[in-house]
Amino acid sequence: MIRVATLIALIALCSACHDQASGGAGARAQIKAVGSSTVYPFTTIVAEQYLANSPGARPPVIESTGTGAGMRLFCAGIGAAHPDIVNASRRMKRSEYETCAKNGAEQILEVQVGIDGVAFAEARNGPKMALTPTDIYLALAATPKGKPNTARTWRDVNPALPPIPIQVYGPPSTSGTRDALSELILTRGCLESDPEAEKLEADDADAFKARCQRVREDGAYVDAGENDNLIVQKLTANPNAIGVFGYSYLEENAGSVNGVPIAGVTPSEETIANGTYPGARPLYIYVKKAHMNAVPGLRQFVRQYTRLWGENGPLARRGLIPAPAAVQQQAASIVRDEKALAGTALK
Repeated sequence: MIRVATLIALIALCSACHDQASGGAGARAQIKAVGSSTVYPFTTIVAEQYLANSPGARPPVIESTGTGAGMRLFCAGIGAAHPDIVNASRRMKRSEYETCAKNGAEQILEVQVGIDGVAFAEARNGPKMALTPTDIYLALAATPKGKPNTARTWRDVNPALPPIPIQVYGPPSTSGTRDALSELILTRGCLESDPEAEKLEADDADAFKARCQRVREDGAYVDAGENDNLIVQKLTANPNAIGVFGYSYLEENAGSVNGVPIAGVTPSEETIANGTYPGARPLYIYVKKAHMNAVPGLRQFVRQYTRLWGENGPLARRGLIPAPAAVQQQAASIVRDEKALAGTALK
């Protein structure tokens, strides 16, 4: 009787191990990733290489949902109904990690796959803009210096700029690129131009975000969705407009758009890699450790990433800027050892 009970317990345990990605919704035989539109093309290249090296494997499902929406899907739980990977053009927030943990997905690998930049661009026949973080803050913040934004032209924010309407096509609020725009560019412009901002940052984080990071919603900033190629098309149709997207899209469309210098620095592979370009940022994938053994090929897929992100590799040829060697080594060791992220390290 004891042997029978033990056997039943072992069978149940093995079933649970095999079906960690079932979530009560049946097993899943293919890898599923969601998240950043910026990281999306790199993960699709990894998927192509994975399929080429894995005869019989099911094609991974890669969806471009934006970082924020991807995090919500990723952190909703473990099991076949939930993604294995989230692509992210910013680091996971502590609140997102806490949601993951609450839903049983606290064992997560954080893997930096490279570097990118939040690029500002204009059409080749555009006005040849050169902006500063302060210009961008005064043009795009909802309440610059605590007052509703009334600027209508670029000359309204800086007499040295042309008197053309402020019209910026960019990603939606669910996008990590939008977060990076707010955190890397608008915040810097706010701190440089608003004497009260530094004290506000220390005393009231919510008020600081409202004053320094919230984007205006009166038509000057146009939410162009998660399709960055659509922004490129809009720039060619409207030469006076500015576009905001990941640097890889700027490089891919160099024949039709130019990078706009920010603080005197033009976005390029060199200026993003060395950190002199104000919009430089790391790119990540997050992977559920609980799914590694349960979803066929997931471990091999993630390891494939580490073989492709180097200098002159397929991802670099697509526009990914390789991380420094030490960062690559650390990321590869996280994948190799399957070392889970410590939530306390997040903000």
